[in-house]
Amino acid sequence: MRAAGGVLLVRALEAQGVSRIFCVPGESYLPVLDALHDSAIDLVVCRQEGGAAMMAEADGKLTGRPGISFVTRGPGATNAASGIHVAAHDLTPMILFVGQVPHAFRGRGAFQELDYDRLFGGMAKAVFEAETPDELPALVEDAFRIAMEGAPGPVVIALPEDTLSGIGSAEILPRHEAEVLPPSQEKMEDLWSRLSQARAPMMVLGGSRWTDGALADIRHFAESWHLPVACSFRRQMLFPSLHPNHAGDVGIGIAPKLRARLEAADLILAVGARFGEMPSQCYELLAIPKPKQQLVHVLPEARELGRLYHPALAIHADPVSFARRAVQLAPPATVLWSGAAEAAHRDYLEWSTPVPSAEAEPVDLDAVMAHLAATLPATTTYTNGAGNYGGWLHRHGRFADRLSQLAPTSGSMGYGLPAAVAAKLRHPERTVVCFAGDGCFQMTSQEFATAAEEEAALVVLLVDNSQYGTIRMHQEMRYPGRISGTQIRNPDFAALARSHGGFGATVTRTADFAPALAEALAFGGPALLHLRTDPRRISTTKRI
Repeated sequence: MRAAGGVLLVRALEAQGVSRIFCVPGESYLPVLDALHDSAIDLVVCRQEGGAAMMAEADGKLTGRPGISFVTRGPGATNAASGIHVAAHDLTPMILFVGQVPHAFRGRGAFQELDYDRLFGGMAKAVFEAETPDELPALVEDAFRIAMEGAPGPVVIALPEDTLSGIGSAEILPRHEAEVLPPSQEKMEDLWSRLSQARAPMMVLGGSRWTDGALADIRHFAESWHLPVACSFRRQMLFPSLHPNHAGDVGIGIAPKLRARLEAADLILAVGARFGEMPSQCYELLAIPKPKQQLVHVLPEARELGRLYHPALAIHADPVSFARRAVQLAPPATVLWSGAAEAAHRDYLEWSTPVPSAEAEPVDLDAVMAHLAATLPATTTYTNGAGNYGGWLHRHGRFADRLSQLAPTSGSMGYGLPAAVAAKLRHPERTVVCFAGDGCFQMTSQEFATAAEEEAALVVLLVDNSQYGTIRMHQEMRYPGRISGTQIRNPDFAALARSHGGFGATVTRTADFAPALAEALAFGGPALLHLRTDPRRISTTKRI
């Protein structure tokens, strides 16, 4: 095919099955915008590059293929770096295309010139620059392959202006599929032997590359072996909360009984879960480098196996292939831990069931969570960013399927709203609810305008305690009574939502939440409920 670089690039994206791009327009990639005019690809115009990158990252989580974002050079790239960081930590396939100065201007300190290797090299799996129009289709195919292979992650492609405007000839390459990494027969036989002899095993699920079919296989495997199953930090969508084998989540504010159960386990089967700082409880749950529990570690990236922990059994496999083989393992006639899964689930229900307060005001988040569980569809998608307000969702939320949770393991503030926009656009039939703190929301609040423009009927539950609550909690623990830099003065968030043409309401009493939520859900466009909460309640377990 002979065409301008911008056209070659868009045709290559079409060939890879790209159906949606998130962008903030920039003059540095005008030829791409022009080519998209004649393309069936849906172009979502965002308000800030960080929001565009986070939407693309969330889209990558939802589809299992790279989410796509385009931003302009210089400040556009630095703004988008927050989304690249999320994708790197969350193992999400994503490709960021960023403008670059013409080749003739390189090294002269040209307007918005930036060294993308230095900026993104520590976060992205690869950083490329397109030297000629001819190489663009092959570069796109390489980016898809790298973003999806092994442990997925972000890839950055810099696009010099003259590369996009120049004329080139290249073949448009076919759609790339993720590599399959099946576990060896020997490893699976070893797993069967270890499980058969265990007395207190547990399974922990995490990571990415999961599919609906793989999750169904892993559920059947857990059921046949009577295994208690926990989910890693912000990966609660990998196992249904109300399944009788579900034991809870291994993250911030872990249930004490679940932690004790993991510490007492004689075998932990970790599938996709790396056990980083948060799930490992600051690296105390499993001893480094050799855990006292038998660790069977299943990961799709060979170099991660044994890097932090020395497992008793390392299995190099992707989750889909492992689950397909695991479900074929026939359990022994009797298991030595009979009843452990049921007991773990009872402990989970005791810990996770909210206990609403008798106080009428301000808004009680336990009562909010109880109402959501009782009224929203099981298939609701919940999103959140970072902040102690998320503790109520993680502890009390009910997650039913792979699409029910979008949350950053990187701990990025501002993620919830962009993720909710991406989720509603990708699955408009689902109810989408974004949890956001007052500080978290204001990191990307401008993307409410994007939601309004796209007519994305999501609901934001904005938890307002007029402070940066997580930092205030740590402040009170280390410097009690000495408040410094954590109080904030907030706008009228409901009025802000209405100014964009959305629904907005302020809720100050618990009893008013249910009718307000009903109005928000019925509105038919983006809606925001501004929930006034008690600033003294800084976590699900602490009050100051």
